Amino acid sequence: MDRRKIFSYLLLNIFVSATVTGGILFWYDRNYRASLPAVPQSAPVVGAAEPVSTINPQDDIPVKISSVVGAGALSSEIVVVKFEGEGQLDLASWQLKDEDGNVFKFPKLTLYSNGIVQVHTAAGTDTVIDLYWGIGDAAWSSGENARLFDAQGNLRAVYRVP
Repeated sequence: MDRRKIFSYLLLNIFVSATVTGGILFWYDRNYRASLPAVPQSAPVVGAAEPVSTINPQDDIPVKISSVVGAGALSSEIVVVKFEGEGQLDLASWQLKDEDGNVFKFPKLTLYSNGIVQVHTAAGTDTVIDLYWGIGDAAWSSGENARLFDAQGNLRAVYRVP
């Protein structure tokens, strides 16, 4: 092969690689990052005013348990919680309960409009979109109700595990 053909193949390879990488990054930005509005709140600053919640606790809060994935398998069990309202929702001290008495208490976390957070039954390191319960056994089984309670103990959402 002469140098001209090798150079042409290299340029073609660079072009194809750049196009594929650009396409993947475009797809990721449009489909995955757009669903990441769950952002943990920062630690309070001494002397700073308390943040004002845009949700009145007496109102019906548009939050739901979207799904329970992998019921019965500890390593893959995930509960998906979604806030479908406007503004923001502070999930600090909210609780997710199963029918066996297991309780997951949410850390300081804010969901924004259409924000989603995933609660994994297994142990792990919390991120802005993934929280880990850390119990030793699977929490969910088919036919069981997953219940979500606000910080005052009011039932806000129920999801029947398929």
